Amino acid sequence: MIHAKATARYIRTSAQKAGLVLAQIRGRDVNHALATLQFSRKAVARVIEKVLRSAVANAQQKEGFTGDVDRLYVSACHADQGPSMKRVRPAPMGRAFRVVKRTAHLTVGVSERPARVRAAAVEGQAGAKRRGRTARPKQAASRATKPAAKR
Repeated sequence: MIHAKATARYIRTSAQKAGLVLAQIRGRDVNHALATLQFSRKAVARVIEKVLRSAVANAQQKEGFTGDVDRLYVSACHADQGPSMKRVRPAPMGRAFRVVKRTAHLTVGVSERPARVRAAAVEGQAGAKRRGRTARPKQAASRATKPAAKR
């Protein structure tokens, strides 16, 4: 299984703002993640898109990569806080207000999904139908059958 990552450091945004966009692409296929970032209205989405493309390029360079980019998905992504730049803004009556310009380190990791074995999955579905059951296990008993908790 191939795993690759890419990091962009000292990006001029807060880690909290970048984390909102990263949460949207976590666990998605690379193509869906790129489409999500392309149509996102957040400015940091353009930077994250570049990092994601870099991670895909890193995965393609790895030994043992199958060459199928469609099997790659965003396995991990996070934003760490970088150093903050402290600035001073003049205020009335000779005072000064402090301005903190935050930075973030963005990391995106991609992995390759294992190849699906279609024959076994199809056979499992057919065997379940022959036995008169669905392929999914049934839900546990409903709440109505469980005794009510004491208050």
